[in-house]
Amino acid sequence: MSIDTDYLAANWAQVRGQVDDACRQAGREPASVNILPVSKTFGPELVRAAVALGLHRFGENKTQEVREKSPVLADCGIDWVMIGHLQTNKAKDVARMASEVQSLDRLELAEALHRRLQLEGRVIDVLVQVKTSDEPSKFGLPPDQLPGFLDTLRGFDTLTVRGLMTVAVQSDHADTVRGCFRALRELRDQAASRGHDLSRLSMGMSGDFALAIAEGATEVRIGSAIFGARSYPAVV
Repeated sequence: MSIDTDYLAANWAQVRGQVDDACRQAGREPASVNILPVSKTFGPELVRAAVALGLHRFGENKTQEVREKSPVLADCGIDWVMIGHLQTNKAKDVARMASEVQSLDRLELAEALHRRLQLEGRVIDVLVQVKTSDEPSKFGLPPDQLPGFLDTLRGFDTLTVRGLMTVAVQSDHADTVRGCFRALRELRDQAASRGHDLSRLSMGMSGDFALAIAEGATEVRIGSAIFGARSYPAVV
């Protein structure tokens, strides 16, 4: 597959500029918000082209895609970040290949990851995914369970909790979407008062990242605006 690197570079520059503008409008420094390029469904050649632009962290939904892409891209020094819902039977792959999990949402998964990471002799960063909407399709830990879950995670020395993640409700009403992001920030602040240092808030995607930035996002997850339309499966 032929890759139009110039097109990819233009997309990246445009997205970075839009994020920077959203930061300024929110009274924040552009450097305070990172962009996680989401490479799910895009093949390794396109990811390699993105690496040539200086990108080295990529978000993926499925361990199968990481398993297929990582050998081909082993020379690129990529940090694979899992952002999709994970079954416990995928813990083995995650422990071997991922540098970070942003979708930790239950004790069963934490235990499975911990066991596998111990076998691998590895420690990874994690974000706790919190469900901030009522949509049945959304995953995440119920907000009222977050305090106890964070306390429990202190006992897992293979998992370094860095912050929280959420996926906002799909709505045309900005106030409703923004409410999801505000809820996550408030949960982070409440956790801080209980001694949990959660410096990172991963929230906001292509259609709502400006609202997330206004509510304190430190990282936004953006895919098709960088890589193009998802019209084909991963190429390996």
